[in-house]
Amino acid sequence: MSIESLVVSDTQQWLDKAVIGLNLCPFAKAVVAKQQVRMVVCMDSEPEQVLHMLQQEMQLLVDTDAAVLDTTLLIAPKLLPDFLAFNEFLFDCESVLQSMELEGVLQIADFHPRYQFAGTQSDDISNFTNRAPYPTLHLLREQSIDKAVAAFPDASLIYERNVEVLEALGRQGWEALGFKQA
Repeated sequence: MSIESLVVSDTQQWLDKAVIGLNLCPFAKAVVAKQQVRMVVCMDSEPEQVLHMLQQEMQLLVDTDAAVLDTTLLIAPKLLPDFLAFNEFLFDCESVLQSMELEGVLQIADFHPRYQFAGTQSDDISNFTNRAPYPTLHLLREQSIDKAVAAFPDASLIYERNVEVLEALGRQGWEALGFKQA
């Protein structure tokens, strides 16, 4: 199995068991079932190369009908293993979005194996809501988000519910799903 195939397989397992399996994102199941999710791997470790690929993926997403491709996961396993450096890199990602004049069209969500919300300890289980096997940029269509939120009126409560689910699951439960702690 190639490294890229392993990265996609690990990410698919996380998507299936955590994101969908634990219902961390109630909107994910439908696009996965309809095969409207693109997973692309960037093996570059240099942020500039990842930004170039991000730009290409943004363009592909806006140029493709949402019924065919609704969202993209750009997975960069060698990119910025330090979460704070990755978090700083997100400003550059937003700059790409702005330079392409795609604000209000696309949105970037981020995931990282060492994700840490402000005001939490690194081992706080709440951080696991945004922990993926590899640094990942999730490109979402704003229109799709709007539709999903309209169908799920309590969208603002998703994070709180996710924290409750993960607290009940605990670290052992997380590891039992096949995920290592960062």
